[in-house]
Amino acid sequence: MTVFRLENVVAGYGGTTVLRGVELSVPSGSVVALLGPNGAGKTTLLRVASGQLKPTSGAMTMNGEDVTRLSPHQLVAKGVCHVPEGRGVFPSLTVRDNLILQSAKGEEKEALDRAVAAFPRLGERLAQIAGTMSGGEQQMLALARTYVQHPTVVLLDEVSMGLAPKVVDEIFEFLTLLRRQGTSLLLVEQYVTRALEAADYVYLLNRGEIAFAGEPPELDGADVFASYVGGDFDY
Repeated sequence: MTVFRLENVVAGYGGTTVLRGVELSVPSGSVVALLGPNGAGKTTLLRVASGQLKPTSGAMTMNGEDVTRLSPHQLVAKGVCHVPEGRGVFPSLTVRDNLILQSAKGEEKEALDRAVAAFPRLGERLAQIAGTMSGGEQQMLALARTYVQHPTVVLLDEVSMGLAPKVVDEIFEFLTLLRRQGTSLLLVEQYVTRALEAADYVYLLNRGEIAFAGEPPELDGADVFASYVGGDFDY
């Protein structure tokens, strides 16, 4: 069953077209990796998917329902959670307040418990101002809201960027946990190998167009990537 789908989406900024006829599907309970060089349009695609940018043409559906024109908060209510590049936390608020703001009314304690269970380090930082934490801890906080909001689809934009390898390991363990609980993930990731290890399906985006769609085993070898997209990746 397809939970989330982009159908022939064209989008951009002002007079500049970035996405050109993009077709992409996220099946239920799956991890879909969206890969491509810098400037390919990956972040723009996630902005369309989260309602921050309306497409010029094409459609976006969830469980077969057209949600193309819904606002970001309406998409959140439908089960879309977007973790943008650059942490995505309220830096002037405490860790506790960040988590409470993201939880449903009446479920604040449960939300805190779930977040701390997923990332025990956050339990030691509940009273700390989020902006004073390390980059890895802030990313854990940003990801924790994907756990407390009970989303259907999570959009993840470069969640490992700039983090130490040990923290990256923790984050990918968490993403595996999310997937096991039935959450679908659309993952933009700079570390190709890690993304392919986690993914059920992969799309390669190049100059705003889908250059390849298939399963990870079909993309063994750096030469395959070069033939499809070129550019620099971290393996």
